[in-house]
Amino acid sequence: MARISPELYESVVRDNAALREQVAALTVEVGRLAELVAQGNDRITELLAVAGRKKSRSKRRPPAPAPSPSLDPDARAAYLARPRAPPRPVKPKAAKKPRRPTGRKPVPEHLPAEEHRLRPDACKKCGGSDLDVVDEVVETKLHVVKEHQRRRVVRRKTCMCRHCGTRTTPRSLPSPFSRSKATCEWLAWLVHQKFVMLTPLDRLRRDLAAKGVPLAMSYLVGQIERAADLLGGVDGAHWKRLLAAEWMATDATGLKVLIPGLPGSHHGHLEVYRNDEQVVFQYEPHKGSEVLAAKLAPFEGTLVADAEHRHNAVFADGTVQEAGCNAHGRRKFRDAEVAQPTLAVEGGDFIANIYVAENEARKAGLSGDALRSWRQSKVSPLRDKLLRWMDAVQPSLTPDDPLARVIRYYRNHWQALFRFVDQPELPIDNSASEREYQNVAKLRLNSLFAGSTEGAHRAATLLGIAATCRVLGIDTQAYLAWALTRLGTHRDVYGLSAVELTPAAYARAGPG
Repeated sequence: MARISPELYESVVRDNAALREQVAALTVEVGRLAELVAQGNDRITELLAVAGRKKSRSKRRPPAPAPSPSLDPDARAAYLARPRAPPRPVKPKAAKKPRRPTGRKPVPEHLPAEEHRLRPDACKKCGGSDLDVVDEVVETKLHVVKEHQRRRVVRRKTCMCRHCGTRTTPRSLPSPFSRSKATCEWLAWLVHQKFVMLTPLDRLRRDLAAKGVPLAMSYLVGQIERAADLLGGVDGAHWKRLLAAEWMATDATGLKVLIPGLPGSHHGHLEVYRNDEQVVFQYEPHKGSEVLAAKLAPFEGTLVADAEHRHNAVFADGTVQEAGCNAHGRRKFRDAEVAQPTLAVEGGDFIANIYVAENEARKAGLSGDALRSWRQSKVSPLRDKLLRWMDAVQPSLTPDDPLARVIRYYRNHWQALFRFVDQPELPIDNSASEREYQNVAKLRLNSLFAGSTEGAHRAATLLGIAATCRVLGIDTQAYLAWALTRLGTHRDVYGLSAVELTPAAYARAGPG
């Protein structure tokens, strides 16, 4: 390896020393520049603060100081002769806000009007037909036509009889109740929006206000109460029909209710009772078996229900027969696939094939004896195979195995789960009752709770009416307008009972 000469080594050492001195000098210079930058920032901050104080003082514009007495007379005269700003005007005291008007607000005039002119045909006293108009009674009410807000104006001519001088005014058009602000059609629209379209009242109120129809929340709540009270008899007729029917299905779900004096909300229960012709919702504060048994005491048919302990009291004396829900068993088999993937699938296939046979019968439109024969020929063999399969599989399972629990469920409720085979009017499961709660769940999500116990009962009434229309496949809003017209101020004109005003009666009457 080559050696470095002493001269070259000394030269490199000198160059390194020079570089270190330059680096040290640059480091000192950078530190000095950083101090100058910091001082500059502090000075800028002080100047900004001073400028802010000057700006605020200039806004206040304080008066110029008076000249000292030691000034000469010319300076004092110049000070007194300076132009002065005019004095600030004194603001008058704000007038008190007028009191908010109370009472009913008139129907907005900008709504298109649908006018009706009525004139009596004969004198109400003597029956004479020679009548002269002497007065007019004008009624203006909220009206609705296919989602377009309207006002209905009824002009009723008051006539005087030429023979006896008696004044006669024709009767007005039907209204939900005396002195109502809205028509039967408008009230039907409101109920349809709330319990069919599931729109909360506060959203309806905002939508109406955007259309120039300001209505108080208390008014909308009061109209719902009126509608429920008017339709309560129809709901009662549905309940009587269910109690006299051959079968009905039931289920229950939670409903929060506000009760005065209690903190938070009370967890009540909304029960549904239905068959293929009518649906009834009922609110109960507690989910007890005693109340349910007393309610169904007049019933002597078959009850399709889930396997809950509270139903045992209903079936205790044998008056009411139990029919089970195979949809629960089908879901239990699917849940058991986690622990027993092979055996649970085998058991579930029996139930799946039973549903396939039931769907084929529904597509074919079978009913009555034809449906019974179909089920006995198609479902009975599958039922017997399921029983033999359970006898073979159960001994190999531990008691706490999920599949063992499914088998025990079918053994404990065997007759109830397959009662539909010999009774064609019964459904295979209770899914239709559970589907009724889809709308209840959406309404519960939008509205959160019922405002009172009475509000919960009224909501149950209107939910049942809407569900019955849905079961029968009729237009809920059209039916409500038809029923409220016959239940309101013209009840005596039509003279119809609650049984004659049900959705089924409306369907039989036809569009006319």
